[in-house]
Amino acid sequence: MKTPLLKLTGINKSFGPIDVLHDISLDVHAGEVLCLLGDNGAGKSTLIKILSGVHKPSSGLMELDNKPVSFEGPSEASEQGIATVHQFGGTFPLMSIGRSFFVGAEPTRRWGPFTIYDRARANGIAVKEMRELGITRIDDGDRLVGGLSGGERQALAIARAVHFGAKLLILDEPTAALGVKEAAHVLRIVLQARQKGIAVVFITHNVIHALTVGDHFAVLIRGAKAADFRKGEKSREEITDLMAGGEQMAELEAEIESYMVTGEGHPEPAKHAH
Repeated sequence: MKTPLLKLTGINKSFGPIDVLHDISLDVHAGEVLCLLGDNGAGKSTLIKILSGVHKPSSGLMELDNKPVSFEGPSEASEQGIATVHQFGGTFPLMSIGRSFFVGAEPTRRWGPFTIYDRARANGIAVKEMRELGITRIDDGDRLVGGLSGGERQALAIARAVHFGAKLLILDEPTAALGVKEAAHVLRIVLQARQKGIAVVFITHNVIHALTVGDHFAVLIRGAKAADFRKGEKSREEITDLMAGGEQMAELEAEIESYMVTGEGHPEPAKHAH
Protein backbone atom coordinates (compact mmCIF):
# COMPACT_ATOMS: atom_id res chain seq x y z
CA MET A 1 0.00 0.00 0.00
CA LYS A 2 1.38 3.44 -0.86
CA THR A 3 2.24 5.85 1.95
CA PRO A 4 -0.85 7.57 3.34
CA LEU A 5 -1.10 11.34 2.96
CA LEU A 6 -2.27 11.58 6.56
CA LYS A 7 -1.59 8.99 9.23
CA LEU A 8 -2.92 9.02 12.78
CA THR A 9 -1.37 6.66 15.30
CA GLY A 10 -2.79 6.16 18.79
CA ILE A 11 -4.50 9.55 19.00
CA ASN A 12 -6.08 10.30 22.40
CA LYS A 13 -7.87 13.44 23.48
CA SER A 14 -9.03 14.37 26.96
CA PHE A 15 -10.60 17.54 28.27
CA GLY A 16 -9.70 17.53 31.96
CA PRO A 17 -10.94 14.23 33.40
CA ILE A 18 -13.13 13.46 30.38
CA ASP A 19 -11.64 11.16 27.73
CA VAL A 20 -13.19 11.93 24.36
CA LEU A 21 -11.01 9.96 21.95
CA HIS A 22 -9.28 6.67 22.73
CA ASP A 23 -6.40 5.33 20.68
CA ILE A 24 -7.55 6.36 17.20
CA SER A 25 -5.35 5.15 14.34
CA LEU A 26 -6.34 5.98 10.76
CA ASP A 27 -4.74 6.24 7.33
CA VAL A 28 -6.02 8.70 4.75
CA HIS A 29 -4.76 8.25 1.18
CA ALA A 30 -4.60 10.76 -1.67
CA GLY A 31 -7.40 10.18 -4.20
CA GLU A 32 -9.52 8.27 -1.69
CA VAL A 33 -12.59 9.04 0.35
CA LEU A 34 -12.44 7.97 3.98
CA CYS A 35 -15.92 7.98 5.51
CA LEU A 36 -16.00 8.58 9.22
CA LEU A 37 -19.26 7.19 10.55
CA GLY A 38 -20.76 7.49 13.97
CA ASP A 39 -23.66 8.88 15.91
CA ASN A 40 -23.71 12.18 17.76
CA GLY A 41 -21.35 11.97 20.70
CA ALA A 42 -19.15 9.40 18.96
CA GLY A 43 -16.22 11.82 18.93
CA LYS A 44 -16.37 12.72 15.23
CA SER A 45 -16.32 16.48 15.81
CA THR A 46 -13.37 16.28 18.21
CA LEU A 47 -11.44 14.22 15.67
CA ILE A 48 -12.16 16.80 12.94
CA LYS A 49 -10.94 19.56 15.25
CA ILE A 50 -7.67 17.68 15.76
CA LEU A 51 -7.23 17.16 12.00
CA SER A 52 -7.99 20.81 11.27
CA GLY A 53 -5.73 22.25 13.96
CA VAL A 54 -8.39 23.51 16.40
CA HIS A 55 -7.35 21.05 19.14
CA LYS A 56 -4.07 19.31 19.79
CA PRO A 57 -4.22 15.62 20.65
CA SER A 58 -3.40 14.76 24.29
CA SER A 59 -1.15 11.98 23.00
CA GLY A 60 -0.45 10.07 19.81
CA LEU A 61 1.21 10.89 16.51
CA MET A 62 -0.12 12.71 13.46
CA GLU A 63 1.91 12.50 10.24
CA LEU A 64 1.34 14.41 7.01
CA ASP A 65 3.30 13.29 3.95
CA ASN A 66 5.32 10.98 6.20
CA LYS A 67 6.44 13.83 8.50
CA PRO A 68 5.19 14.31 12.09
CA VAL A 69 2.99 17.40 12.37
CA SER A 70 1.54 19.39 15.23
CA PHE A 71 -0.63 22.36 14.30
CA GLU A 72 -0.65 25.52 16.40
CA GLY A 73 -4.02 26.47 14.94
CA PRO A 74 -6.39 26.11 11.96
CA SER A 75 -4.42 28.52 9.76
CA GLU A 76 -1.34 26.32 10.13
CA ALA A 77 -3.35 23.26 9.09
CA SER A 78 -4.72 25.07 6.05
CA GLU A 79 -1.23 26.25 5.05
CA GLN A 80 -0.27 22.56 4.99
CA GLY A 81 -3.15 21.84 2.61
CA ILE A 82 -5.87 20.69 5.02
CA ALA A 83 -9.19 22.36 4.25
CA THR A 84 -12.29 21.89 6.40
CA VAL A 85 -15.76 22.55 5.01
CA HIS A 86 -18.41 22.78 7.70
CA GLN A 87 -22.03 21.76 7.34
CA PHE A 88 -23.24 25.08 5.97
CA GLY A 89 -20.23 25.73 3.79
CA GLY A 90 -18.71 28.24 6.20
CA THR A 91 -19.50 31.04 3.77
CA PHE A 92 -20.58 34.63 4.29
CA PRO A 93 -24.22 35.21 3.31
CA LEU A 94 -23.84 38.95 2.70
CA MET A 95 -20.74 38.63 0.54
CA SER A 96 -20.73 38.17 -3.21
CA ILE A 97 -19.69 34.78 -4.55
CA GLY A 98 -16.44 36.24 -5.94
CA ARG A 99 -15.55 37.94 -2.64
CA SER A 100 -16.42 34.90 -0.57
CA PHE A 101 -14.31 32.68 -2.83
CA PHE A 102 -11.22 34.86 -2.31
CA VAL A 103 -11.77 36.02 1.25
CA GLY A 104 -8.34 36.67 2.74
CA ALA A 105 -6.61 36.11 -0.62
CA GLU A 106 -8.19 38.75 -2.86
CA PRO A 107 -6.70 39.19 -6.34
CA THR A 108 -5.69 42.81 -6.93
CA ARG A 109 -4.76 45.03 -9.84
CA ARG A 110 -2.97 48.35 -10.14
CA TRP A 111 -4.98 51.49 -10.73
CA GLY A 112 -2.58 54.40 -11.00
CA PRO A 113 -0.69 54.49 -7.68
CA PHE A 114 -3.29 52.26 -5.97
CA THR A 115 -3.78 48.53 -5.65
CA ILE A 116 -7.46 47.65 -5.84
CA TYR A 117 -9.49 44.45 -5.56
CA ASP A 118 -9.83 42.89 -9.02
CA ARG A 119 -13.52 42.11 -8.94
CA ALA A 120 -13.83 40.93 -12.53
CA ARG A 121 -10.99 38.47 -12.12
CA ALA A 122 -12.26 37.18 -8.76
CA ASN A 123 -15.78 36.73 -10.14
CA GLY A 124 -14.53 35.03 -13.30
CA ILE A 125 -12.40 32.49 -11.41
CA ALA A 126 -15.10 31.77 -8.80
CA VAL A 127 -17.77 31.14 -11.45
CA LYS A 128 -15.42 28.99 -13.56
CA GLU A 129 -14.37 26.85 -10.59
CA MET A 130 -17.98 26.31 -9.51
CA ARG A 131 -18.99 25.41 -13.05
CA GLU A 132 -16.19 22.87 -13.19
CA LEU A 133 -17.84 21.20 -10.20
CA GLY A 134 -21.12 21.07 -12.11
CA ILE A 135 -22.84 24.11 -10.55
CA THR A 136 -23.96 25.52 -13.88
CA ARG A 137 -26.79 27.71 -12.53
CA ILE A 138 -24.24 30.23 -11.26
CA ASP A 139 -23.09 32.67 -13.92
CA ASP A 140 -22.62 35.86 -11.94
CA GLY A 141 -19.91 36.23 -9.30
CA ASP A 142 -21.62 39.35 -7.93
CA ARG A 143 -24.54 37.33 -6.62
CA LEU A 144 -24.79 37.15 -2.86
CA VAL A 145 -23.87 33.89 -1.16
CA GLY A 146 -27.07 34.18 0.91
CA GLY A 147 -29.08 33.51 -2.26
CA LEU A 148 -27.41 30.15 -2.83
CA SER A 149 -28.93 26.86 -1.78
CA GLY A 150 -27.22 24.71 0.85
CA GLY A 151 -25.70 22.44 -1.80
CA GLU A 152 -24.40 25.41 -3.79
CA ARG A 153 -22.76 26.85 -0.68
CA GLN A 154 -21.07 23.51 -0.08
CA ALA A 155 -19.94 23.53 -3.72
CA LEU A 156 -18.56 27.06 -3.34
CA ALA A 157 -16.60 26.08 -0.23
CA ILE A 158 -15.27 22.89 -1.86
CA ALA A 159 -14.38 24.72 -5.11
CA ARG A 160 -12.50 27.31 -3.06
CA ALA A 161 -10.54 24.64 -1.15
CA VAL A 162 -9.62 22.83 -4.38
CA HIS A 163 -8.58 26.11 -6.06
CA PHE A 164 -6.28 27.01 -3.18
CA GLY A 165 -4.51 23.67 -3.41
CA ALA A 166 -6.07 21.58 -0.64
CA LYS A 167 -4.47 18.15 -0.42
CA LEU A 168 -6.91 16.94 2.21
CA LEU A 169 -10.54 17.97 2.29
CA ILE A 170 -12.49 17.41 5.51
CA LEU A 171 -16.24 17.53 4.93
CA ASP A 172 -18.31 17.73 8.09
CA GLU A 173 -21.81 16.29 7.53
CA PRO A 174 -22.03 18.00 4.12
CA THR A 175 -25.32 16.33 3.16
CA ALA A 176 -27.09 16.41 6.55
CA ALA A 177 -29.28 19.45 5.92
CA LEU A 178 -29.89 18.86 2.20
CA GLY A 179 -32.72 17.36 0.18
CA VAL A 180 -32.13 14.25 -1.93
CA LYS A 181 -31.29 16.05 -5.19
CA GLU A 182 -28.88 18.50 -3.56
CA ALA A 183 -27.24 15.77 -1.51
CA ALA A 184 -26.68 13.78 -4.71
CA HIS A 185 -24.97 16.80 -6.24
CA VAL A 186 -22.65 17.26 -3.27
CA LEU A 187 -21.77 13.55 -3.40
CA ARG A 188 -20.89 13.97 -7.08
CA ILE A 189 -18.60 16.89 -6.17
CA VAL A 190 -16.91 14.72 -3.53
CA LEU A 191 -16.13 12.16 -6.24
CA GLN A 192 -14.75 14.89 -8.50
CA ALA A 193 -12.42 16.08 -5.75
CA ARG A 194 -11.26 12.50 -5.33
CA GLN A 195 -10.60 12.22 -9.09
CA LYS A 196 -8.31 15.25 -8.81
CA GLY A 197 -6.20 13.18 -6.40
CA ILE A 198 -7.38 14.94 -3.25
CA ALA A 199 -7.78 12.93 -0.06
CA VAL A 200 -11.27 13.37 1.38
CA VAL A 201 -12.44 12.71 4.94
CA PHE A 202 -16.23 12.59 4.75
CA ILE A 203 -17.97 12.74 8.12
CA THR A 204 -21.55 11.51 8.10
CA HIS A 205 -24.07 9.40 9.93
CA ASN A 206 -25.86 8.61 6.67
CA VAL A 207 -24.75 5.10 5.71
CA ILE A 208 -26.22 5.33 2.19
CA HIS A 209 -24.29 8.52 1.40
CA ALA A 210 -21.13 6.98 2.82
CA LEU A 211 -21.48 3.84 0.71
CA THR A 212 -22.08 5.95 -2.41
CA VAL A 213 -18.72 7.72 -2.26
CA GLY A 214 -16.49 5.91 0.25
CA ASP A 215 -13.39 3.82 -0.48
CA HIS A 216 -12.51 3.25 3.14
CA PHE A 217 -14.69 3.43 6.26
CA ALA A 218 -14.13 3.89 9.96
CA VAL A 219 -16.89 3.70 12.57
CA LEU A 220 -16.49 5.62 15.82
CA ILE A 221 -18.44 4.59 18.88
CA ARG A 222 -18.05 6.61 22.05
CA GLY A 223 -14.63 7.93 21.11
CA ALA A 224 -13.09 4.65 20.02
CA LYS A 225 -12.72 3.12 16.57
CA ALA A 226 -15.17 0.24 16.44
CA ALA A 227 -14.42 -0.83 12.87
CA ASP A 228 -12.16 0.01 9.95
CA PHE A 229 -12.84 -1.58 6.56
CA ARG A 230 -12.60 -1.11 2.80
CA LYS A 231 -15.38 -0.72 0.24
CA GLY A 232 -17.28 -3.96 -0.29
CA GLU A 233 -16.17 -5.60 2.97
CA LYS A 234 -19.40 -4.91 4.86
CA SER A 235 -23.02 -4.57 3.82
CA ARG A 236 -25.21 -1.60 4.56
CA GLU A 237 -27.03 -3.64 7.22
CA GLU A 238 -23.78 -4.60 8.94
CA ILE A 239 -22.64 -0.97 9.07
CA THR A 240 -26.01 0.23 10.37
CA ASP A 241 -25.96 -2.48 13.05
CA LEU A 242 -22.44 -1.46 14.06
CA MET A 243 -23.50 2.15 14.48
CA ALA A 244 -26.68 1.18 16.32
CA GLY A 245 -24.58 -0.90 18.73
CA GLY A 246 -23.11 2.32 20.04
CA GLU A 247 -26.56 3.79 20.70
CA GLN A 248 -27.84 0.68 22.46
CA MET A 249 -24.75 0.52 24.63
CA ALA A 250 -25.20 4.15 25.69
CA GLU A 251 -28.89 3.55 26.44
CA LEU A 252 -28.08 0.44 28.45
CA GLU A 253 -25.48 2.28 30.51
CA ALA A 254 -27.90 5.14 31.18
CA GLU A 255 -30.51 2.62 32.37
CA ILE A 256 -28.04 0.89 34.66
CA GLU A 257 -26.93 4.21 36.11
CA SER A 258 -30.45 5.38 36.85
CA TYR A 259 -31.20 1.99 38.40
CA MET A 260 -28.17 2.31 40.66
CA VAL A 261 -29.15 5.83 41.69
CA THR A 262 -32.68 4.89 42.65
CA GLY A 263 -31.58 1.52 44.03
CA GLU A 264 -35.20 0.45 43.58
CA GLY A 265 -35.18 -0.61 47.21
CA HIS A 266 -32.70 -3.41 46.49
CA PRO A 267 -29.17 -3.68 47.79
CA GLU A 268 -26.84 -1.93 45.38
CA PRO A 269 -26.18 -4.30 42.50
CA ALA A 270 -22.66 -5.26 41.51
CA LYS A 271 -20.88 -2.44 39.63
CA HIS A 272 -21.34 -2.67 35.89
CA ALA A 273 -18.05 -3.58 34.28
CA HIS A 274 -17.04 -1.24 31.46
